[in-house]
Amino acid sequence: MSRKGLATTVPQRLTPVAGAPLWCDAHEFGLTGDGVTNDQPALATLVDRLGEGYDADGRARVIYCPPGIYSIRDAGTVWRSGVSLVGAGSAATRFLLSNEGNRDDPVPLAYWTTVQHGADRDRHIADCTFADFEIDGSGVGMARYNYLAKGLGLQYVVRGVFRNLYIHHTGATGLGCDFLQDSLIDGVVVVGCGRLDNGEQMGGAGIGVGIGGWGDVERLTIANCTTLGNGTNGIFLELQKDYWAPPRGFRIVGCHSQANRFGISDWGADGLIVSACTLTNNLEAGFDVSANGTAGVAGRGGLLTDCVIDRNVGDGISMGNTPGPYAVRGNRISRNGGYGYHEHDLGHGYRGAAADVVIEGNGIWDNALDGIRIDRPMIDAAVVGNRIRDNGRRSAPACGGSGATVRYAPRRVTDGTADWPPGGHRGKVVHVDSRTAVVADNTGTELSLAEVRPDGATGWNEAIPAPGTPYELPAGPPERAGIAVNAPFDSATVRGNRIWHRDGHTQTYGFWVTGAGSCVSCRVEDNDFAGNEAAVRLDTPPIGGRWDRNHCDGE
Repeated sequence: MSRKGLATTVPQRLTPVAGAPLWCDAHEFGLTGDGVTNDQPALATLVDRLGEGYDADGRARVIYCPPGIYSIRDAGTVWRSGVSLVGAGSAATRFLLSNEGNRDDPVPLAYWTTVQHGADRDRHIADCTFADFEIDGSGVGMARYNYLAKGLGLQYVVRGVFRNLYIHHTGATGLGCDFLQDSLIDGVVVVGCGRLDNGEQMGGAGIGVGIGGWGDVERLTIANCTTLGNGTNGIFLELQKDYWAPPRGFRIVGCHSQANRFGISDWGADGLIVSACTLTNNLEAGFDVSANGTAGVAGRGGLLTDCVIDRNVGDGISMGNTPGPYAVRGNRISRNGGYGYHEHDLGHGYRGAAADVVIEGNGIWDNALDGIRIDRPMIDAAVVGNRIRDNGRRSAPACGGSGATVRYAPRRVTDGTADWPPGGHRGKVVHVDSRTAVVADNTGTELSLAEVRPDGATGWNEAIPAPGTPYELPAGPPERAGIAVNAPFDSATVRGNRIWHRDGHTQTYGFWVTGAGSCVSCRVEDNDFAGNEAAVRLDTPPIGGRWDRNHCDGE
């Protein structure tokens, strides 16, 4: 297939073009893999040669790189249609990126982009596989951050396959490819990428996919991938233009995202399916829907199912500025340092009520704050059949300490005289003079600190405090509920939920409507609110609707 369109326009020849073999050993075409020679010029020449053959006869080519270290220095390689790059395995075939001789060049292994090369729907690349090798980006340094300092950076790809890759320590996103049609990302491990990103710059993720360039349907599956300690997102989908329709066709299945800034993010898809994933120890949220992306458009119509969302430093699920609908079903949402599920306004994106959000059949337990927190308007929501227990763990009172029993480490504070409730300081900020750190969890005498940034070695914003220096911890919030409604919550259905505490008296209320919240024409039925400090607190009385057959203490 040429770059000129989705239809095949090149002749199909049984005999390949002379000089452009269908399969070639890279060592026979100038690449050495000795870790010393710059193999980039030979790779670029070979890619062009095979790409010209594909354009002429329509038959895809494969470059096989035997075991070795292939030094790619001072320039990225512009990729071509019909050229695949295959190694002998991620521990055997390694591409080492570096730019000591040209600090202005970000040196991706392969790229084909709109800005640099004029990529678009009519000038796409097709039939390319990248499989069974390692990309080490630790040798790339930039005078200033450049989002192109990726491992792979392709745009407008048809029938692309990215399989069994290990990509690590790139300056920007590890696998940062946009507009992938009929494509697959499978078994990719991405570690420590985005190391030059300050956490808020463009890119910097493990796997980042820009979407919308092919119209309202883009068919892409991301499966069985692992993303660990990346600067922004573990995996994200991001709509690239605010005037493009949010596209459908995306699935993220069986992936693991750990210790990134965000685990998995939906920044503008329509109907994203996220299933059977593990999202743990991420610094801001495990699963994130927001308008933080380039287009300022949040995801909508998605399904988050059968996932484990556990021990994230902030919220388990952060749902910001989606217009809805969204369905959150059958997940374990546990031990997070903020809310279990948080519907809130991030200050940009869609500002109206979130409509038709479903929160059904989840286990929501042992989170630091409310199990479910509603902080922006919602309409026609359904909160059905959830088991919500032992939330509000951030219940410990304010305290401090100093002296001989107080010790500090990069990720730890120890006070031998303390007697803290386990998890009682989870998510708090500990202050030591001008130093601060976020508490990921605690035992009776020790605070575990979250990294100050993904893949970081310390939790402190400054140098580690000296032994004995006084510390202070603030009080937890006085009210902590299984479900807290702190915004208009109209025409909602809250049915068949069990909300209680088993291991500790941390949930002060089963269901709480604050003074800023309201329930108009809601159906609150068949819930079991017994077993909290108090069953229901209504600072704003409900208007209309039905409140029937709810079990409370003493009833």
